[in-house]
Amino acid sequence: MRIARFSIDGNVAFGAVEGDGTVDSGDLVLDIIKGIPYADFELSGTKVPLSKVRLLPPVLPNKVVAIGRNYAEHAAELGNEVPDVPVAFFKPTTSVIGSGDAIEYPSFSNELHYEAELAVVIGRMCREVPRERVKDVIFGYTCANDVTARDAQKREKQWARAKGFDTSCPLGPWVETDLDPGDLTIQATVNGEQRQLGRTSDMIRSIEDLVVHITEAMTLLPGDVILTGTPAGVGPLHVGDEVAVTIEGIGTLTNKVIKRG
Repeated sequence: MRIARFSIDGNVAFGAVEGDGTVDSGDLVLDIIKGIPYADFELSGTKVPLSKVRLLPPVLPNKVVAIGRNYAEHAAELGNEVPDVPVAFFKPTTSVIGSGDAIEYPSFSNELHYEAELAVVIGRMCREVPRERVKDVIFGYTCANDVTARDAQKREKQWARAKGFDTSCPLGPWVETDLDPGDLTIQATVNGEQRQLGRTSDMIRSIEDLVVHITEAMTLLPGDVILTGTPAGVGPLHVGDEVAVTIEGIGTLTNKVIKRG
């Protein structure tokens, strides 16, 4: 099931996406959910065309835990070694935007990069999750773009500003709850030109590895997000560019880059 979060007439709701097509095709409708999707819920039967609503980030996470250098070719392209343990960092909630929202080019950077990633959405409060229970705590999967101020990342030797600035974490367009994430095509395009193409099967550490590793240290809450790393092919974004992240079985997350002002 595809679960979207949206606003209409000043109200925010979740809905199940029905129909075939893309966000822009005009063929999709939303069946509004009673309650919140992390618990047992019912479909209301009240349906609204997707074209009549504004898509929001599909979740409002308490935290986004991101993983760096989880694809060997990406580590190599930036001159880095594959780490012995997962490299984890945070992106703040203020970095999260939805499909169709603008990425604001930060004033402290001259080298903004896209990074297409599979995002894991947590469905229940969990801590110290054993490997065999990982699937039980996952709500679903969505597309993410770990937008990075690459020059700041290199200059500052840590990643808080480089990867945590406002609008640096596009998520969407919705959460797919019925998906095997083990071997999916993941790609990024800029202005319609393919820049990244990889498969989730190339991850160094699996989703099970990451959930176990993260929850050894911290409690994850419903709606929290794990970014699982990006394949090779990262590169620059400029003001006016449109960047799209497409993941097989989920859909396409699209954002334009604008000047912050």
